[in-house]
Amino acid sequence: MNLGVRWTLHGDGRTPAPGAVVRPDERLSWPRTAGLGAQHVVAMFGASFVAPVLMGLDPNLAIMMSGVATMIFLLATRGRVPSYLGCSLSFVGVAAAIRAGGGDSATVTGAVFVVGAALFLAGLAVQRFGARIIHAAMPPIVTGAVVMLIGFNLAPVTASTYWPQDQWTALLTMLFTGLAVVCLRGFLSRIAIFLGLIFGYLLSWVLDRVFGKINSPVGGGEAVDHWRLDFSAVGRADWIGLPSFHGPSFEWSAILIALPVVIALIAENAGHVKAVGEMTGDSLDDKLGTAIAADGAASMLSTAVGGPPNTTYSENIGVMAATRVYSTAAYWAAAGFALLFGLCPKFGAVVAAIPGGVLGGITVILYGMIGLLGAQIWINAKVDLSNPLNLVPAAAGIIIGVGGVSLKVTDDFEIGGIALGTIVVITGYHVLRAFAPAHLKEQKPLLDAGTSAYDSGNAGNSGNAPSDGPKGGGTER
Repeated sequence: MNLGVRWTLHGDGRTPAPGAVVRPDERLSWPRTAGLGAQHVVAMFGASFVAPVLMGLDPNLAIMMSGVATMIFLLATRGRVPSYLGCSLSFVGVAAAIRAGGGDSATVTGAVFVVGAALFLAGLAVQRFGARIIHAAMPPIVTGAVVMLIGFNLAPVTASTYWPQDQWTALLTMLFTGLAVVCLRGFLSRIAIFLGLIFGYLLSWVLDRVFGKINSPVGGGEAVDHWRLDFSAVGRADWIGLPSFHGPSFEWSAILIALPVVIALIAENAGHVKAVGEMTGDSLDDKLGTAIAADGAASMLSTAVGGPPNTTYSENIGVMAATRVYSTAAYWAAAGFALLFGLCPKFGAVVAAIPGGVLGGITVILYGMIGLLGAQIWINAKVDLSNPLNLVPAAAGIIIGVGGVSLKVTDDFEIGGIALGTIVVITGYHVLRAFAPAHLKEQKPLLDAGTSAYDSGNAGNSGNAPSDGPKGGGTER
């Protein structure tokens, strides 16, 4: 059985010839392959470490499970789809909403486990029925609206939790990150969020030394005197040890909040597979269902032990585009490095010590980027917002999702925010379409048989567009 773990040496194993590319089934020398793997790990640092911190999960476990998830993905796709799977930023708003409702980390991972299962089943459906099923159920107007409301739903988290902890650090971090995103080129532009974190980290340390403690609310609570950068947990952490594992718990209210994110994940994977296929010159349309199912399976495994969900990362597409090395051997090396990082609790404590003000400056840009990727989906698909069939369900769903509108079903059950907004967009579009006059339904088909759901290769991630700036994430992004 071909598992995609055998590679032929490219040329002399040192430097590709001018204009040549290193294919997924080729590799450079092992030292160079290891170096490329380390570069892939650095590229995904920003989003993959910020996301679990924002979700309240263990960053060490997140990085460890990202390595495991990448291995699963490479095995499932038989080494044809070079990709790194890191923590998805699409779930940050979900985690915040679940915790605001009284949920804990187990509730968050339980809800996200169900999303992983739904993604796995969606992948199997795409394998069976083809990519057209994606467009039939979730046309671009629906997908774009859901991605938009997921991103913009996060605005209150920044405004009430992170920014007030240190408004001036947040402002300066925001300005630096914005300049990094816009002004840097090549690989540095792919890790602009990570560079913004480093800047904010150092700025907080300097301000502590110069001005001492700050009096401000921590985590949305009462104002207290505290250090901007608190290293106390770093000193207590071991150099070597296992991350903090925990099992998931399942609550219907949390599951309903999380389920809409499966739409964003399908879009991310579809865009990623199409983009990588165009870069490598190998049509990967037949691997779309497998890639989606593999992402779902990897997310299920990660959340089952207390880690975050995963998704394909555009930052690593940027590394491939810059180096023209598409070898999956480099991704195996990256996954190995991730496992090693996960076994260093002190490293995770450093990540977890990121000051709230720094996160405030980062998330102002990051959350907005996630939301505007929904608009990017509309633009790429040339969605006509003058058509009321598109405009009405998207407008209603976005306002419900962003504004936190809720619907009380029974005394014990209430649905709102992201979940209700997504239901309104999806059901509203299809119900209105069923009753709409024929001239409103006329639109040029976006798919040919067997192609990706998003021919443009930009399907909404926390930024899975190969030519764009960093994810944010990843989202990621």
